[in-house]
Amino acid sequence: MTNAMNLGMTERLKPLHEKVATMIQEDVLPVDEEFLAEVSVGDRWTYTPRQTEILEGLKAKAKSQGLWNFWLTDSDRGYGLSTVEYAYLAEEMGKAHLGAETFNCSAPDTGNMEVFERYGNENHKKEWLSRLLEGEIRSAYLMTEPDVASSDATNISLSCVRDGDDYVLNGEKWWSSGAGDPRCAVYIVMVATPDDSRPKHQQHSQIIVDAKTPGIEILRAMQVYGEDDAPHGHMHIRFKDVRVPAENLLLGEGRGFEISQGRLGPGRIHHCMRAIGQAERALELMCQRSVRREAFGKPLAMLGANFDIIANCRMEIEQARLLCLKAAWMMDQGDPRAAAPWISQIKVVAPQVALKVIDEAVQMHGGQGISQDTPLARAWTHVRTLRLADGPDAVHRRQVARAELKKYTQEKI
Repeated sequence: MTNAMNLGMTERLKPLHEKVATMIQEDVLPVDEEFLAEVSVGDRWTYTPRQTEILEGLKAKAKSQGLWNFWLTDSDRGYGLSTVEYAYLAEEMGKAHLGAETFNCSAPDTGNMEVFERYGNENHKKEWLSRLLEGEIRSAYLMTEPDVASSDATNISLSCVRDGDDYVLNGEKWWSSGAGDPRCAVYIVMVATPDDSRPKHQQHSQIIVDAKTPGIEILRAMQVYGEDDAPHGHMHIRFKDVRVPAENLLLGEGRGFEISQGRLGPGRIHHCMRAIGQAERALELMCQRSVRREAFGKPLAMLGANFDIIANCRMEIEQARLLCLKAAWMMDQGDPRAAAPWISQIKVVAPQVALKVIDEAVQMHGGQGISQDTPLARAWTHVRTLRLADGPDAVHRRQVARAELKKYTQEKI
């Protein structure tokens, strides 16, 4: 990589970006609401024929145009885009509910595929990675637990004990995003494999678990402000004497944190990229509403502080985008430790900015803004969750402050 910080669109990206943006506007957004309306038809945790038709039709069109697996940066399996280049595409995908999956760029699959590619053996790649890359199955990443403060991942306690040629898993996980999807075929699970001879951050491991393994029980779907996000879902899962082949342990015992940092860095910034797209979509809806709707004899845009509100939203989105691109550029330099504080910064900033913009758009729409008649209430709920997913704000601010204070003291902070 060059040391010159170019955060603009490259020439090779521009035609791809135009195709993705066009497909989002012309193909994906027009069917988003119809797809979501189908959730309440029959079993919420299956796909109706119409949902399948919509989703598979979008995926087939994207794949036929070569618009597929953009997230695979630094890999000969994908386009070989930089993280900065991918940021522009992910922002467009964030504008639609089905945007990311249309191009096979959905969480948690992208992070899981990176784990399979970087750390899996050939059997893992054949069994799981190839099918995920084709969009044939979905996956889930199981880390958070109900009985411990999981923001400190050293607390993770799901038991994983070697027994002959297997590991035996016992415990519970929750907020297992995507585990409710009937296509979810495989989990990557953070487990405790304690050993007093290893240091604190080598007490955990990651293991691949077939979702159909006996002893796995889905207890319930977690709700976010009363919404269960079916058929994707964020599930509470119990493992009771679940036997997993020992070869499914990734890299070896004690290397769970090593794997998770390789996985969560890209995943965090991908969420931020899409959040900026959601903020842009909300600002667009806000502006449309403000010039089309009248009250007290004037368009809403001319009333109260709406000029200032719209201006501030635009400026804050631009600031967040630039920080996101800077964090992406830092990742592209190949030094994860140097990039980490920048990822933490945008992980705090992007959801907060997106939440503010979405909330202002809700306010501009009045009662309609909190209803099912716009995508704004759903977007707000999703982005509010993002302030907790992949680490709450306080944890990321702590990392930013530690990096800053390190310049001024030799003491460990």
